[in-house]
Amino acid sequence: MRYYFSLIAYFIGLLLLFSISSANAGMNSDTQSDGPLPLPAGSQITLRDAITIALKYHPEVAEAKAEYAAAREQVGEAQSYLGPQLSGVGGYLRSTDNGIGNTSYYNPYGSLPRMTGRNHDLPPNDTSNSWNTSNNFAAGVGLSQYLIDFGRRRGFVAERRYEASATAQAEQLVNLDLIFEVSQRYFDVLRARQLVRVFEKAVEERRFHLHEAQVRSSAGLTPELDVYVTKAEVERAQLHLVDARNAEADATVAFDNSLGLGGRSPDYHLADILTYTNIADTMPALLDSAFNTRPDFKDLKDQARAMGAQVTESRSDYFPTVNAVGGYSALGTGLPAANNFNVGVLITWPIFNSFLTSHQVAEAQYRQRALQSQIEDLRQHIILQVKTAFLDWQASLQRINRAEQTLAASRAELELAEKRYGAGLANIVELEDAQRNYTGDDAAYADALYGYSVAKATVDHATGRSLAGL
Repeated sequence: MRYYFSLIAYFIGLLLLFSISSANAGMNSDTQSDGPLPLPAGSQITLRDAITIALKYHPEVAEAKAEYAAAREQVGEAQSYLGPQLSGVGGYLRSTDNGIGNTSYYNPYGSLPRMTGRNHDLPPNDTSNSWNTSNNFAAGVGLSQYLIDFGRRRGFVAERRYEASATAQAEQLVNLDLIFEVSQRYFDVLRARQLVRVFEKAVEERRFHLHEAQVRSSAGLTPELDVYVTKAEVERAQLHLVDARNAEADATVAFDNSLGLGGRSPDYHLADILTYTNIADTMPALLDSAFNTRPDFKDLKDQARAMGAQVTESRSDYFPTVNAVGGYSALGTGLPAANNFNVGVLITWPIFNSFLTSHQVAEAQYRQRALQSQIEDLRQHIILQVKTAFLDWQASLQRINRAEQTLAASRAELELAEKRYGAGLANIVELEDAQRNYTGDDAAYADALYGYSVAKATVDHATGRSLAGL
C-alpha cells in the first residue's frame, strides 16, 4: 500500500511541475523583449503607422489585453459549475480502536441509552483503553451534477459574461485614449518643426537686413544705429530659434514615449504635415456615433446588466437547489476494504436565514440603480464633450482662415517695407516691425493649423471614431 501512495505522490509532483513550466512559458511568450525596432532606419512614419506601433508595443495595451483575457477565464470558471463535479478522496490512518459501542440500551424497553464517551465494547465496569493501533484505509469518489437552482448558477455565468464584456470595453477605452495621446503628440512634433522653420527663416531674413544695414551705414546712407538695431533683432531671432528647437526635442521625446518602445528612439521622419480640410460632419451624426461607439458608455451598460444578473442570483435563494449525486467508497481496517455505493438526488432549501436573501436582493437592486444613474450622467457628459469639441473644431477652421489672410497681409507689408528701406524712404524701425509682425503671423498660422488637427483628434476621441478600422 505504501508503494501505491508513493506512486500517486510522484505523478502529482510531475503534474505540478508541468503546470508551473507551462505557466512560465506562457508568461515569457507574452512579455515584450528588447528585439529590433519596428521601423527601418530612416523610414517615414505616418500618423496611422504611429498608432499601429503604439497599439502593439505600449504596455498599457498589453495590460488591458491581459485583464480581458483574465475576465474571459472567469466566464469559463462560472460555466464549470454547470457541469458535473467529480472528486476523489483517499486516506490512511494508523490509529487506536477504542470504540464507543453501538446504539443498544441498558434495558430492553429502551428507556436508558448508553452514555457516549465510554467504551461499551468491553465487559461491564471495564473502562480500560487499549493503546494498540491498527490500519485504517479510506478511498472513494463522489459525483455531483447540477440540475436546477432557479437561476443562481446561470445568473452567475451571465454576470461573468457581462463583466467580461465590460472589461473588453475597458480595453477599447485604453486604445481610444492611447490613439488620442499619440495623435496629439504627433501633431506636437509637426507644430514644433514648423515653428523651427519659421524662426530659421526669421534668422535668415534678419541677417540679410543686418548685412544691408551694414552696407548702407558704411556708405553713410543710414546711421550706425541701424546696425545695432538689426544685430539685436538677429539675436532675438536666434533666441526664439533656440526655444523652438528645444520645444521640438521635447515634443519628439514625448512622441517616442507614446509609442511604447521602452525609451528607445527609432530613426524616422514624419511623413505628414499640418493641414486642414472643410468640415462635413454634423452635430446629430457625431452624437449618434458617440452613443454607439464610446467604450466607456458600453462599459457602464454591461456593468448594469451584470448587476441585474446578480439580482437573479440572489433571488434564487428563495427556492431550492437540486443536484444529482452519486458516489463510491472503500473503508476498512484491512484489505480488502468494504465497498459502498450511493446514488440519488440532493435537495437543499434555505428556509430561513434571518432575511439575508432579502438584503442581498435589495443591495444588488440599489447598485443597479446607481449604475443606471452613472449611465445617465455619462450620457450628459458625452453630449457636453462632443458639442464642445465640435464647436472648437469649427472655430479652429475659422481661425485658420483669419490667420491665412493676416499672414498674406503681413507678407505684403514686409515686402513693401523692404523696398521702402532699400529706397531710403523708411527707417530700420519700420522694417523690423514689419519683419516681427510677419514672423509672429507665420507662427500664428502654424498654431492655427495645429489647433485644427488637435481639435479634429478631440472630436474623434469624444465620438469614439478613432477606433474605426482597428
